[in-house]
Amino acid sequence: MRVLIDYRAALKGRSGVGEYGHQVVAALARHVPRSDGNRSPELTIFSSSWKDRLHPPADLGSVEAIDRRIPVSVLNFAWHRLGWPTVETVSGRAFDVTHSLHPLIMPSRHAAQVVTIHDLHFLHHPELTRGEIRRDYPPLVRSHAHRADAVIVSSRFTAGEIERLLELPANRIHVCPPGAPDWRPRDKSADDGYVLFFGTLEARKNVGALLDAYEQLQTRRRVPDLLLAGQATDAARGWLERISRPPLSGHVRHIGYVNAGDRRALYEGARMLVQPSLEEGFGLTVLEAMTAGVPVVAANRGALPELVGQAGLLVEPEPDALASAIEVMLTDESVSRGSAERGRVRADQFRWAHTAECVYKVYQDAMTHHANRR
Repeated sequence: MRVLIDYRAALKGRSGVGEYGHQVVAALARHVPRSDGNRSPELTIFSSSWKDRLHPPADLGSVEAIDRRIPVSVLNFAWHRLGWPTVETVSGRAFDVTHSLHPLIMPSRHAAQVVTIHDLHFLHHPELTRGEIRRDYPPLVRSHAHRADAVIVSSRFTAGEIERLLELPANRIHVCPPGAPDWRPRDKSADDGYVLFFGTLEARKNVGALLDAYEQLQTRRRVPDLLLAGQATDAARGWLERISRPPLSGHVRHIGYVNAGDRRALYEGARMLVQPSLEEGFGLTVLEAMTAGVPVVAANRGALPELVGQAGLLVEPEPDALASAIEVMLTDESVSRGSAERGRVRADQFRWAHTAECVYKVYQDAMTHHANRR
């Protein structure tokens, strides 16, 4: 089985889709058996950029790489709008499966086509998206999902959304949850640590509500600093200006993008993680926090309840509820300690080896579906 995986989202900053994509490739390289009947999975990652070159990380092992000097925006427009050039033309090779890590397929003459859809937030709120996501995803996602031989999602929540909104049969949708990192839980809680938000600073992350909640808490008690970790988008401009002025200045900091190698240390110093997102297709940073033994406050929206279960405090993503939940975590040791303990148990249920097995099975099903279509 020859598989081509679009690795472009992980080429630079591995946040969100990029981190998921990298870990899927690494897990497939480590955990999928090297033979299955008469087939062997041969993994190739694809990247294109005018200025950034692909240097496969060491943890991808012997995975092959194809790197083309084609601007991302140019190739995406051609692929999304024209269905051309095919991956066979761009790569000079033939594949049995192509796997796009976003909702729009990689055009191919012969390969079975698989897409991963992380969420449908761009359909619910296109005004909160930007660039090619805003231009291409809403008008094209339904037709591409129906043309794909299989659709991978990270949660049952997203599977239900796709079945309902895109009218895709349930048997074409495959839930392959991400895995937890290979970390030992921290030795002790960070009682003097910071309140942590970790994610791209974009509109759906609802950071404004978190700042409102934090400001509320400042008026009634002494609270730890709030640390905002993650790349800032244009939507974050107002938030960043706000934290530079009283009463938040000196108490709220934005540290920007955090490299993969520094993520564990970030959780080590956190009193808790707060994830107030209006919608998440999974919530990778929440899983990482639970793995590290960090208590979690999360919005009761999207896939977060499915991920967190009973391991954290799930609340409405509005300032009053967020402020109350944060205060409970700060003042009630039994609640924060219980959240950390249950989070570690919950995180043990998510393993990248299971993800790899699931994804590989999807490739097999996609090839069968593709052959029957032809």
